[in-house]
Amino acid sequence: MRWWDGAADAYQAEHGSFLGGSRFVWGPEGLDEAEAGLLGAVKGERVLELGCGAGQCGRWLTSQGAYVVGLELSGRQLHHSRRLDAREGVALPVVQADAQALPFADASFDLVCSSYGALPFVADAASVLRETVRVLRPGGRLAFSVTHPLRWSFLDDPTESGLVAVHPYWDRRAYVEEDEHGVPTYVEHHRTVGDWVRLLATAGLVLDDLVEPEWPEHNDQVWGGWSPLRGRLIPGTAVFLAHRP
Repeated sequence: MRWWDGAADAYQAEHGSFLGGSRFVWGPEGLDEAEAGLLGAVKGERVLELGCGAGQCGRWLTSQGAYVVGLELSGRQLHHSRRLDAREGVALPVVQADAQALPFADASFDLVCSSYGALPFVADAASVLRETVRVLRPGGRLAFSVTHPLRWSFLDDPTESGLVAVHPYWDRRAYVEEDEHGVPTYVEHHRTVGDWVRLLATAGLVLDDLVEPEWPEHNDQVWGGWSPLRGRLIPGTAVFLAHRP
């Protein structure tokens, strides 16, 4: 949380125009839910967004007639959410809490979704999925995007130099950044496609689809290790769609 609080202002300044104030983007490729329709009709549904950041996705879902609550660990990101509420004229209800201990009653939601939120950043993703199943009603759905597991094999470099696989795909050690005292400040966890499938199954979810967005011709932006050059050759994002039986 400390890293996310400290990075929130710079993150919103750098990516705010791409993310918009009320837009559901699944990842750096720019796959827009308004066009992709991965969630289907959400009008009237009770929706929880995990790791909502500044609430862009939740506001868009609200505009589609859903009843949305955003959950975010970072207070500074929620500061930006309130700022965008005022700008967009849409007040997204939010809760500051840990996705591993959701402060909601059983079977509270029809849909839980997340665009690069929470799940990649916890060591125990199984706990988040168990909590997700608990708050989903029977038949409820889960949809979340993460860094594509294949991308972890390659250097984190958006240029041609980054088109080299150097890390074993099965090396599940987390990516960790440390401060000058050796204290971890940023951690992101790698799981293979098979790991995610097993985690979903163990949590009691049924995998319905795995979407691997292609890089569109109109997107010329570079976002960290994502770029048009790399994005047209290897997948950068994986979107998992599942449901609770």
